[in-house]
Amino acid sequence: MTEPVFISSRENALLKELRKLSTDNTAYRKAGRFWIEGDHLCGAALTRGVQPAVLVASESFWPLAPVEYARAAIKIVVIPDGLFREISGLESPARVGFVVDLPAAAAIDPDAATVILDRVQDAGNVGSILRSAGAFGFRQVLALKGAAALWSPKVLRAGMGAHFGLQLHEGLELADLDALRVPLVVTSSHQGDLVQRLDLPHPCAWAMGHEGQGVSEALMARATVFARIGQPGGEESLNVAAAAAICLHASSLKLA
Repeated sequence: MTEPVFISSRENALLKELRKLSTDNTAYRKAGRFWIEGDHLCGAALTRGVQPAVLVASESFWPLAPVEYARAAIKIVVIPDGLFREISGLESPARVGFVVDLPAAAAIDPDAATVILDRVQDAGNVGSILRSAGAFGFRQVLALKGAAALWSPKVLRAGMGAHFGLQLHEGLELADLDALRVPLVVTSSHQGDLVQRLDLPHPCAWAMGHEGQGVSEALMARATVFARIGQPGGEESLNVAAAAAICLHASSLKLA
């Protein structure tokens, strides 16, 4: 097991980096790595075979740290509880976190069950959609430009570990979707049959649109199938994350 390094200076370069990673939504892009906190996210990462570049533990947590955390980490850093509170992005700091290298870039899988995020901007919505994607067997997520940063702190927290089981691509142009060979399914309030009545193709790519504007006309023009979600209660629309959960679950029934 790697011996821990004890750091007590708030001016330490690693701690400065962690302050940015925990508060800046896009700092991970320049750093090439991201920061996660707490037993749930750290445990989810290890379960998926992720090797943390750095384990960061508060002094009060370190004696209690699970041995698998220490064995997995390339480097271990222990800091005073006060400094951990400074780098934490949580109201109640979790006392332990991992610095994780961003996954290596990969090509779009043309035949994978896919979720397309078309300018979905709310971090909570994006994280929730990633959870639904993982739960219902959609292993690839393609985020077009304008969508929330997929590895930002808020999306990571909302994703609850789903990131580590998905192939994520972000900052894409519409033309990048040409790589897909699976049918594109789009939700629409004014065309298509009810989702529960459709013979949905599987695998397919579900497009989830902007919270206010919906799926863009350009993406709509690429659709193979249009689906409506019935709302007998009379609400005007559903939250995009709720709509995604309904649609992806409907597709997953093909696998049952």
